[in-house]
Amino acid sequence: MPTPDFIVSLREKIGHDQLFLPSVTAVIVRAVPTGSAIWELPSVLLAQRADNGTWAPISGICEPGEEITTTALREVKEEVGLDGRIEALLGVGQVGPVVCPNGDKRLYMDTSIRVSVPDDAEPVISDEENLAAQWFSVAQMPTSVSARHRMIIGDAVAQMKHPQGFRPRMGYVKRTS
Repeated sequence: MPTPDFIVSLREKIGHDQLFLPSVTAVIVRAVPTGSAIWELPSVLLAQRADNGTWAPISGICEPGEEITTTALREVKEEVGLDGRIEALLGVGQVGPVVCPNGDKRLYMDTSIRVSVPDDAEPVISDEENLAAQWFSVAQMPTSVSARHRMIIGDAVAQMKHPQGFRPRMGYVKRTS
């Protein structure tokens, strides 16, 4: 994934030292159409990352001064060419630390948001960050989807089905293995 210009500029000053960056994960869930079989489940839009081949929801780093919701909608448009609408806050938590292949260290404060797109919307890869994008049943996602992303996708489905009873997640569960 390309590094934003403002981070390149910071790296010229601080080298590989850890940066603490605000980021967003935009989970796009499509509800089951009315009249579908009772066992059918919602689908989620995932993109296959160009840097490591894994499948994940749309995500990105906030530009300086950018609202988190603006970042979510910008990333959806840039990465899969779709116009989205903010639906709900899913949670906030730390991701990382991450060490990039070039040695740069990052720690993210990630905000997960459920985003909707028109029912007939189909993704189009519109930048170099992704190799492919497609809809998957939440029960049949690729095995490369991380545990954190599976948890957030589950939260998005729960929030969509029961918005009044949903409480955003505060902090992501850290795995020890």
